Amino acid sequence: MATLSTEAFRRSVESFGGCDEYFTEMINASSLLNMGPWEKYYLMNEVCPEKIVWQLTGNNGDKLAQAVPVVCEKGGIGVDLNMGCSAPQIYKTGAGISWMTKPLKETEDAVKKVKRALEKVSSEQNKNFRLSVKCRLGNEDFTTESLFDFVQMLTDNGVELVTLHPRTIKEKYRGLPKYEYAEELALKFPQTVFYLNGCIKDNASLSYAMEKSPSSKGMMIARQAAVAPWIFAQLKKQLHSQGSSYEKITVDRKQTALNFISDITECQPQEFFKTRIQRFFNYYCQQFSFGHWFQSLMLNYKSVEDSKEKVEAYFEKVPQDRFLEI
Repeated sequence: MATLSTEAFRRSVESFGGCDEYFTEMINASSLLNMGPWEKYYLMNEVCPEKIVWQLTGNNGDKLAQAVPVVCEKGGIGVDLNMGCSAPQIYKTGAGISWMTKPLKETEDAVKKVKRALEKVSSEQNKNFRLSVKCRLGNEDFTTESLFDFVQMLTDNGVELVTLHPRTIKEKYRGLPKYEYAEELALKFPQTVFYLNGCIKDNASLSYAMEKSPSSKGMMIARQAAVAPWIFAQLKKQLHSQGSSYEKITVDRKQTALNFISDITECQPQEFFKTRIQRFFNYYCQQFSFGHWFQSLMLNYKSVEDSKEKVEAYFEKVPQDRFLEI
C-alpha cells in the first residue's frame, strides 16, 4: 500500500503478533536504481526481515530486473511484481495493471528478466528467493481464457505465487470481489500458490472468501490492516480456535495511535511525516464512534506534537472508544 505499508506500519502490526508475510509498499525500480534521498526508507527491514516481500513496480523489464539484487541484499522472502495496481497515475505510465493489457510477449519478457535476476541472486546467496505477482482480472472485456493465459505465462516462467484481487481496472474497490475466479485459478494451476485479496475485513468476510475459494492458500489484507493493525491476530484466532477457548486480547487504541506517530518519526524522513500520518489516520479513524470528527482532527494537525495532542483530545472526549476486546 503506497505510503502506508512502511516500517512504522510493520511495527504496529507486529506489536499484535504480526502476520506471515509483509509486502512492502510499491518500490519504483527506476527510482530505486537512481538511489535518491528517500529510497533508503523503502529498504528498511528492522521488523522481521525474514518475512518481508519486496514489491517492485515500473514499466521497464530491464529496470525491474536490475532492482532485484538491490532489494534482495536486504534479505526477505523474495520479490513481488505489482501487475495489479489500478491507480491511474500508475497504470497510465505502463506500470501496475498495465502489464495485463500489454501484448503477452512483452509482459513475459519482463517476467523472464526478473526471474533470471532472482535466480542469480539466489545462487550467490545460497538462498531461494521467491518470485510472486499481484494482479487483477484485467480489463472490463477480460475473459476466463485471457486470465488463464496470463497466469499460465506467469507459471511457465517461474512465478511461484499469484495474489489475485478479483476485480477489473474500472471496478477498483466497488462491489464484492469475484472470488470464484481465484478458485478457478487454484484448481487449474495446482502447482502454483494463490492468495486471495479484496474486502477481507472481519471474521464474516474471511469466512465468505474462504467459502468461495477454499483452494486459496492465503489471504492478503491491505486497507483493513490500517483500520485495525490487530486484524491478523483477530482472524488467526478465528481460524485456529474453533471448538476451543482462547484468551482475549485487549487493544489500547489510543496508545496504538500514539505509538504509530512516534514510529513514523523514526522510520520516515521529516518531509514525509505529515502525509504518512494523515494517510494512516484516514483509515484508522474509521472504526471510532465519531470517526469523521477524528479524521478531521488528524487531517488538519499542524505538527507532530499537535497530532499527538489531537489523539489525546479525541480519547479524552470519547473515553469509551479507547479499549477494544477481541
